[in-house]
Amino acid sequence: MDLGIAGRWALVCAASKGLGLGCARALVSESVHVVIAARGRDALEHAADVVRALPGAGEVRSVVADIATPEGRSAALAACPQVDILVNNAGGPPPGDFRQWEREDWLRALDANMLAPIELIRATVDGMRARRFGRIVNITSSAVKAPIDILGFSNGARAGLTGFVTGLARGTVAENVTINNLLPGQFATDRLRGNFAAIAQHRAAPPKRSQSASVRAFRQRASANQTSSAQPAPSCAARRPAISPGRTC
Repeated sequence: MDLGIAGRWALVCAASKGLGLGCARALVSESVHVVIAARGRDALEHAADVVRALPGAGEVRSVVADIATPEGRSAALAACPQVDILVNNAGGPPPGDFRQWEREDWLRALDANMLAPIELIRATVDGMRARRFGRIVNITSSAVKAPIDILGFSNGARAGLTGFVTGLARGTVAENVTINNLLPGQFATDRLRGNFAAIAQHRAAPPKRSQSASVRAFRQRASANQTSSAQPAPSCAARRPAISPGRTC
């Protein structure tokens, strides 16, 4: 299926592995030029090599940058001649007991998972509107729809981002600029394995038992919260980001 985006430029954040890398691969398969950004140099360079080796790959640029900082955002934006497609993505904040969190902890979570995506949208959306084409995808979490008790940072920051872009999208769609949120659940990534270990420590249970319990709880929440949100299966997230013409959410 031709999505009609060949030759466009995309900026994909946190693209050295996991869902970010999956989005970069999917975009390259549609002949999109990509700028991939991440904090870890070695993993990012490996990811760039993988993406460049894909059939039909166009230009692939990599930028070592922490998107949660103004300097990191500036570096990523400077590497992309024209941001037609923006994939906002960041590793989730750590789980834990909210009673132990200080104001500074909350601000770090908000910077990475709410304010940084908003700043990137602010820097790119007017150009998209002027060109009458733009696709913005925010990879957040299924916790937006089904909050998880020990993921308070993620619940709060990502719900805030969702509320902001829902209002913004209503004003941009008329100019062919769509904003969509992907709410992925549990994927076999390094981040998820780290979360299982943290849950196990918090509950004094073996990691495998915590993993099984988390999967069961996730399924129960999903069945109790039937929504029309974009909560993709792994294959969908890996192959087709929400960048073709469609509804906002």
